[in-house]
Amino acid sequence: MTSPALVAVITSIQPPTTSMRTLAGVLAASGSTVLVIGDERGPVEYDLPRAEFVAFADQVKLPFRLAKLLPSGHYARKNIGYLLAFARSFACIYETDDDNAPTEKWRIRSEVTPCQKLKPRRWANVYRLFSKDLIWPRGFPLNRVADNDTFHHETNAPTQELPCPIQQGLADLSPDVDAVWRLLLDREHYFAGFQSVWLPPGTWCPFNSQSTWWWPAAYPLMYLPSFCSFRMTDIWRSFVAQRCLWELNYGLVFHPPEVVQERNKHDLMKDFEQEVPGYMQNEQITKVLDSVALRSGRQEVAANVLRCYETLIEKNLLSTRELPLIRAWVADLELLDSSASRPPTARR
Repeated sequence: MTSPALVAVITSIQPPTTSMRTLAGVLAASGSTVLVIGDERGPVEYDLPRAEFVAFADQVKLPFRLAKLLPSGHYARKNIGYLLAFARSFACIYETDDDNAPTEKWRIRSEVTPCQKLKPRRWANVYRLFSKDLIWPRGFPLNRVADNDTFHHETNAPTQELPCPIQQGLADLSPDVDAVWRLLLDREHYFAGFQSVWLPPGTWCPFNSQSTWWWPAAYPLMYLPSFCSFRMTDIWRSFVAQRCLWELNYGLVFHPPEVVQERNKHDLMKDFEQEVPGYMQNEQITKVLDSVALRSGRQEVAANVLRCYETLIEKNLLSTRELPLIRAWVADLELLDSSASRPPTARR
C-alpha cells in the first residue's frame, strides 16, 4: 500500500485567506490536502476546499501526549498537524503559513533534487546567494551580515542530484527577514532565480516554517519549541534540525522562490522585542549544538533531537518548561513507530 503523496500543514487564527485559497487550488490539482490546526482564539471552522480543520477543542482528544501539554495561543500548536501527518503516513509534508501564496512556479518537489554545492563555511547568508541586495534571513547573526565570506558562491558550479530531506523555499514580495531589516530597509523584494543550493554539514543558516518541504528521514526534526520567543521557535528548531541532519550525512537545500508572502499585519517593534533572544543567543546556540555528541543512523534521529534540546535546557538557553513537551514529542514518535513503523524510534 503506497503512502499518500503530500499534505500541507498550517496553523491559523483567522478564516481562509487569499493565499490559502490559492494553495488549495494547487493542491487540488495533485489530489493533495491541507491540515489546518486551529487555536483557542478562532476560527471554529475553516471553509476551504481540500482542507481538514482540527479545532482547538478537538485537539486534546487526539491520542498524542503533546496535544495536552502545548500552550494555547502559540504557533507551536502546529506540532499537532505534524503528528497527524506522521500518523497517516504521508510521504511528504509541505509546511507554510496562511500569508504565503504559491506562484505559477510552485510545484511538488522531490527529495532528490538538482542543486549546487556550497563550499563549507561556518555561516552562509543564503539570501545573498539569490540577491545582490543587502538582505539576510530572520535568525542570521547581525554581526555577520557584512561578512563577504558568508555569501561568496561560484554561480557556475556544477549541478548535482542530491537527496535532501529538508528543503527551504524563499519567498518573494515580503521575504522572511528580521525586524531590523524591516525597520531600516523595508521594501518589496524579489530574488533572482538561480539554482537551488546545498549547504554542507557544518555550515549554518537559519530556515523558517513558511515554505518548507520535509521527507520522512527528517520528520522527527519538525518539533517546534513552545517556551521560547514566538519569533524564534522555528529558527531554533532549524538549528536543532540542521545539527541532527548532519549525523545522517545530509545537507540542507534552499531553492528559488515559488511563493509570495502577502504578509499579515505586524507590529515591528514587538517583532524586534521577540527577536532579541535570537540576536543575543543564536551564535551561542549553534556553538552548543556543535559540541553535542550525537549518534549516526536514522534509528537515532528522535533520540538526537531529545539530546539537543536537553543540552540547550541544561545550558539555560531554553526553559526547563520545554522538557516535558520534547519528551512527549519523542514518546508520541515512539508510539507511532510501534503502530505504523514511522517515524524512527528514539532509543535512550
